[in-house]
Amino acid sequence: MNMTNSQKHTRLYEVTERFHSSMDKDQVLFELIEVLQSMYSSYIFYLFLSHDNESQLQLPTKDLYFDEKGSADSAMEAFLTGTIKMDRTSAEKLHVYVPLKGRQGVYGVLEIISDKISPLKESEIKFIMMLANAAGNAMENAQLYQQSRKLIEDLRLINETSHQLNKNLPLKETMKFLSERIIHSFNAKEAGFFYRGSSGQYQLLPGSTGFFITSESESYLTFVLSKIENEKEGIFIGNLSALNLPGIYRCLMAVPMMENEQVKGFAIAVHESPYHFTFDTFKLLQSLIHHSTLALTNSMLREELEALVKTDNLTKLFSRNYLNERIRQSMSQERNGVFLLIDIDNFKKINDTYGHQTGDEVLIQVGNIIKSNVREHDVGARWGGEELAVYLPQIEVESGIAVANRLVERVRKITSPSITVSCGISWWDAEREDTPKQLFIRADRALYKAKSNGKDQVVVQDNCEME
Repeated sequence: MNMTNSQKHTRLYEVTERFHSSMDKDQVLFELIEVLQSMYSSYIFYLFLSHDNESQLQLPTKDLYFDEKGSADSAMEAFLTGTIKMDRTSAEKLHVYVPLKGRQGVYGVLEIISDKISPLKESEIKFIMMLANAAGNAMENAQLYQQSRKLIEDLRLINETSHQLNKNLPLKETMKFLSERIIHSFNAKEAGFFYRGSSGQYQLLPGSTGFFITSESESYLTFVLSKIENEKEGIFIGNLSALNLPGIYRCLMAVPMMENEQVKGFAIAVHESPYHFTFDTFKLLQSLIHHSTLALTNSMLREELEALVKTDNLTKLFSRNYLNERIRQSMSQERNGVFLLIDIDNFKKINDTYGHQTGDEVLIQVGNIIKSNVREHDVGARWGGEELAVYLPQIEVESGIAVANRLVERVRKITSPSITVSCGISWWDAEREDTPKQLFIRADRALYKAKSNGKDQVVVQDNCEME
């Protein structure tokens, strides 16, 4: 298409306006190729772009890389120097490489191929250079816009996460929130969190995806743990194939949780596709974990302190205060429940015969039998001295009696030294007015009858006591 200089400048103005109306680099490139092909149909145009440019549009692109063969050398030279390069591969064809240049850098290279039938004039080269410069500036603006949006999103993610973590939520809720944010924001397939306990062993925290409790995760965790322990730095591996780690996940990033220069734990995220995570994603994860570590450590300490307060130090059963509170809550919200009061028979004789250490071991054994024979939401507690208690919410008295008989039988059979226990049972239901104190008194009276009747047995409250 033959155009006058005035027409070219008008077209250049229109195209530049279209370039800068878009904040999308791909759209700018599409507009550039479209206008060049419409103005110079006898030339062939290509775009040399870096391999990480994944355009959704159909563009005539080539990867920008060093190549000892062919014309990519000149394209790379134009990219690195920011100046136009020409390469006449034969007497028939001329390759011209025009950098797509902004003020801060070069964002690609435009290749024009002409032949002797339609030779490329110097005036045409100058006009194409002006178009390329306009496109380069528009691409730079679009990139800066996308970077600023990404930065705002990253800061918002860190701010929202820090705000949520500082709410002093239970650890389970805190970790669930953090896991969901990492999976959503980084499009991770699996995310796991590990914390080093007082024993020095790493424990999987709630919120981690199920993959990390399977044997398939062991090779990844062994690799990550070794590097983090030795180097105390984050790990970013775009393609795990070179390491020959078994498993389907090829991209990995892991960040240690540091406190006083000591590794307190680590976060790990993986994906099946190589190079799925970018280095920017890794840096964001580092920032996120850095801002979260103090809150997570405080949450762990708070849970440990709460466990100490509501747990008996010797038997690891719940404390009496916690049991009382749980029963009060149950009687106000649920329809029925059963209370077992258990006493170790002849406990003073055990202490006198074997010593107080053996007495403690007997208490621990009975506590373990209780824990292994009740449901997850039942409450086994140390009542005081050699007395233990179990509260069974939402259960009929017949089922409670069955639990009590099972406990008495298990204690008789598996304790060492062999001991027995006596058990008094009381129960309540929502149809009768009742209080925790009355529940305890009835169980205590039933326990007294069990002891008086020869011990090693279960006695249920008299029904007349409920009237």
